This record gives sequence, structure tokens and C-alpha cells, in this order.
Amino acid sequence: MMGVEDKLKEFGLVLPEAAAPVASYVPTVEADGMLYVSGQISFAADGSLIKGRLADDMSVEQGQAAAERCALMILAQVKAALGGSFGRIERVVKLGVFVQCTPDFTQQPEVANGASDLFVKVLGDAGKHARAAVGVPALPRGVAVEVDAVLQVR
Repeated sequence: MMGVEDKLKEFGLVLPEAAAPVASYVPTVEADGMLYVSGQISFAADGSLIKGRLADDMSVEQGQAAAERCALMILAQVKAALGGSFGRIERVVKLGVFVQCTPDFTQQPEVANGASDLFVKVLGDAGKHARAAVGVPALPRGVAVEVDAVLQVR
């Protein structure tokens, strides 16, 4: 999609390098016009992990920032999978957002907005999607947020 990288720059966002898998899976699978993106964990801009548990040692705003970082990594994986271009993206179909939190935390949707809002900012209407936002007791490497995605591609 033309303009994605310009939109990222407009918002002061830098696309990270697509992270290599750390276990027995691939980052993306393209099948029947859909691109499935494996769960991407929250990496800070400096490459360190954004760790924490919402309602314990992280605020909703910090969780939103972690979710946005996951969305940026999803875009990096999409760009890598599509040969270095966003031109084949039709739309974001669905996000799955996993939030490491205390049992009484109920603001998973607000945390997930960090990822959702990024896709709408850079893709416009094509970034609007269905979504699940789920609280979990633990995530890989102790990260605060993990997001997976399904995109429709040409």
C-alpha cells in the first residue's frame, strides 16, 4: 500500500527489522489470499523486551505503547513477507492481542487499542479489523503484550 512508510514517518515511527523466530515456527504464512502473522512480542525501539504485568507494574498507557510496538513488528514481518513492499495489502482482517495482567485487570481492550490504532493510522480504512483482546497470566520471555494478525493480500 503506497504511503505506509510515509505515514510511519509522519507519526515519528520507525519500522524495526523483522525479528527472527526463536522456536519451531515461521513468522508468516501466505495461503489463499491471506497472510497469517505469528504472534509478535513487545520489543522497545532499542531492541530490548518490554516486560511487565498490567495492573501490577505497568499502566494502561505503557501497555498501549507495548501493543503499538507489537504492531510495528507485525508491519515489519508483513513487509519482509511481501518482498519489501506494502503494495499487496488489501486490509487487516483480525488481530489477536494477549495482555499479561493481574487476574482483576479488565482493560485489555484499551491496551489492545495501541495496536489497533496504529493500523488505522498507517493504513486508513484498510487497517480497520476484527479483534480479540485477552488477559493472560504469562507471555513468552515475560513480555507485557503479544499480538498476532491476519491480513488479506493480493
